[in-house]
This record gives sequence, C-alpha cells and structure tokens, in this order.
Amino acid sequence: MNKCAENMEDKYELAKWLSGEMTPDELRAFEARPEFATYAKIARYTSELEAPYFDADQMYRKITATPKAPKVIKLYQKTWFKVAAMMIVFLGIGWFYKTNIAIAEVSGNGQFKSFTLPDNSQVVLNAASSVEYNKWGWHQNRSLTLQGEAYFKVAKGKKFEVNTKLGKVTVLGTQFDVKARSDRFDVVCYEGRVKVNYQNQEVIITKGKSVSFEKGNKLSIPDHQNNHPGWMTGEFMFVQEHLANIIDEMERHFNVQIECKSSGNEQLFTGTIPQQNIDQALAIIASTYHLKIQKVNGQKIILQVADAEE
Repeated sequence: MNKCAENMEDKYELAKWLSGEMTPDELRAFEARPEFATYAKIARYTSELEAPYFDADQMYRKITATPKAPKVIKLYQKTWFKVAAMMIVFLGIGWFYKTNIAIAEVSGNGQFKSFTLPDNSQVVLNAASSVEYNKWGWHQNRSLTLQGEAYFKVAKGKKFEVNTKLGKVTVLGTQFDVKARSDRFDVVCYEGRVKVNYQNQEVIITKGKSVSFEKGNKLSIPDHQNNHPGWMTGEFMFVQEHLANIIDEMERHFNVQIECKSSGNEQLFTGTIPQQNIDQALAIIASTYHLKIQKVNGQKIILQVADAEE
C-alpha cells in the first residue's frame, strides 16, 4: 500500500473511532496500535475547544505539559502533534455537523416524492408533506418526524418510529400509511404489525386494519383489503371525513384554491374520488353536498349552495 493510501486509511479509521461506528473487533485492533494513546489524548483535549477558533500552539503546550522533568522533543515530533491535533479537530467538527443537522425531504402541492432512507426503507410523500431525519447513526436510531402524509415500506431492523404532532407510530418492519393533518390522525397497516400512540391511548393494528383519531376521540373505521393507499394509485379514499378536510386535500393535490360558502353541513363522507381530473372530483363533491361550482380562474374555485330550483 502506498503512503497516500495509508494516510487515507488512517483518516477513515480515525473518523470511525470518533463517531463510535467501529465494531468490537475493529475497536480492539485500533486500541492496540502504538499511536492510540496519542489519539486518545488529542481527542480529550480537543473536546474542550470551541469551533471555529483553534490555537495549535496552545494545544501542543497542553498535550506536552507534564509534571515530570522536561525532555527535548524533536522538531518533527512537534509538527506531527500539531498536524494530528488539527486533523482530530476537523474530523470532530465534521462529525458534530453530521450528527446534529437533520435531512429534510419535502413534497409541494400537487406533487408526490419518493426516497430511500439509509437502511433502504422506502418512503413516498403525499402532496404538501415533509419528513425530517438524521442520516448519521440512522441504523442505531431509526426515528423521523412527519408532517402531512406518507407511505412507508420499512426494512427489517431495529425499532422504526414515525413522530407527528398528533401521535407516534412504532414498527419493526412493515408497510403502513400515516396521515396527520389538522386535528385528524390516521394510520393504516398494509403488512406486519404497527403500534400507534395517540395522547394517552395505545393501539396495535395488523394487516388490513386502520385506526383514526380526531380531536381526542377514536373513530370507528372498517377493515380494508387494499395493498397501498388510494392516493398512490390515483384516488382519494375517505372514511367518515368532513367536507373541509376533503377540500383541503383536493387543494393540496390539484394545487388550487377552493372556497366553500356552504356552512352548517356536517355530513361525513365515505368513498373514493378520482385524482386525475379535477372536474370529476368537484362534480362528486357538488352532487353529494348539493353545491354548485363556480370557476373564478384557473387557480380559484368557489363552491356554494345550489339554488332550490336546481
């Protein structure tokens, strides 16, 4: 192995040691190296520094300070200590940012977004949704934060958590959908077993089961036979949903503004609405709630109570 390759390998092992990513066998071999005592001393002192300022001379004085009789340190040794100390600091700063800066995946109105997590778990975001997670150390802490709605196909491994403002979902390896919009929290299981925590309630659901909560109350939701959420296959699927929530979902998907001038209509909607054509979707809503449709422009639509003679 040439000198450059040896240096790169040393830096790689240093980075793994600093981040705690070494296996027990790798750690034992690393600690047996003759220069490990120096690495440990440098790492201990660099933990006291405040980035970005770094005084290499001061660090050198700390490392070499000892109550024993002074001894001569050759110039090349002093230079090596300085270089090693600076390398440890830079690696430490990089490790800090990797472990503390979250990665965000975001889908806009009228968009879906698919991505893969570090453990090869798959996520599909519905419109106007986002997921945030820490990539570094993901395999030890598979936890993310969701706003909106997403479908998850989780790879086998340690506990996997989806946190929302309304509740938390915990699994080991399964397929499920989570929606947290406004005051409504829905979880649907398509494979495996899912634990749902909502306020002071805990529910476990399995394949074909769903659970929904709204404003602190658990809703009665029927079983399903679907393999994926309807929104992934071109349909809105609603169960006991309020008109306002349906309109919100249509606004996100079609990227339009819908103003509903109908008040006092508390009828709940259960059924499917096609996503490919906004006119068909509006027609179903208008027919169900006895509304008429007025298109102001390409981006704004008004729904209002139909005249009696209509």
